[in-house]
Amino acid sequence: MKLAIHFPNFTLPGGPESIAPTLAATARAAEDHGVATFTVMDHYFQMESFATAHDPMLEGYTTLGFLAGQTERMELGLLVTGVTYRHPGLLAKIVTTLDVLSGGRAMLGAGAAWYEREHLGLGVPYPPVAERFERLEETLRVCRQMWSDDEGPFEGRHYTLAETICVPRPLRVVRGEHRPRVLIGGMGERKTLRLVAQYADAVNLFATGPDTVAHKVDVLKTHCEAVGRDPDEIEKTMLWGAFDPLDDMDAFVDQMAGYAKLGIERVWLSAMDQDPAAWVGRVAAEAVPRLAGL
Repeated sequence: MKLAIHFPNFTLPGGPESIAPTLAATARAAEDHGVATFTVMDHYFQMESFATAHDPMLEGYTTLGFLAGQTERMELGLLVTGVTYRHPGLLAKIVTTLDVLSGGRAMLGAGAAWYEREHLGLGVPYPPVAERFERLEETLRVCRQMWSDDEGPFEGRHYTLAETICVPRPLRVVRGEHRPRVLIGGMGERKTLRLVAQYADAVNLFATGPDTVAHKVDVLKTHCEAVGRDPDEIEKTMLWGAFDPLDDMDAFVDQMAGYAKLGIERVWLSAMDQDPAAWVGRVAAEAVPRLAGL
């Protein structure tokens, strides 16, 4: 099992001036201790379920561009990009730029989007959930075409592109294709996991208990069978938040061992400490080697 770090909190001691140095130090600590992936959120406003809309929030891909210059090896991505935030052709170009400038380390994390207030606040269209999923599927198709040899038009229900030119091409190679890895976040059985089976290299689930995770993995396998895909091609990942691993590392590793048996291959921890760089350094130093053995 691999360790990934998520950085969701930009309300830091020292105010806005401290965000850049703290973020850079946290990413470097993660990379120095063998963390596989580093992510931030993709929101306009901070989530109200976490803090308030007036708490600090950075634009996601600008932040990843900054982190690409601070690190050398870790995969970088958003957990996850809301499909409504950017036109799919622009999104493919942005992720390609990140991949080229990071030396082939970009991941496209994608989801259907959900935070209505930030859409209304900044005047971004917020269609009904069924349409958002339709747009998500078209976005995934557009990105794949942009990263392929096909530079022709794309005709969809919601998006029309006259030319899908993307130069330079991504540096990363995934299963023989020059493209970033694609992760879809969510646990919806009818739509989300079906899209994972059709288009994704990885899925991100919530750690809602072994029984629930096992069920979602089984549903994903069923969708893979329906489209003729080997489910082992899809990496199963999980966002953990039950307790701070530093409070009981043995208990954390024991629980991860159980999830590993269900097929979970990568676990995200959120850097919530007021000194996130130090916290990540301590957690990763203990957890990375122990998780690697699972």
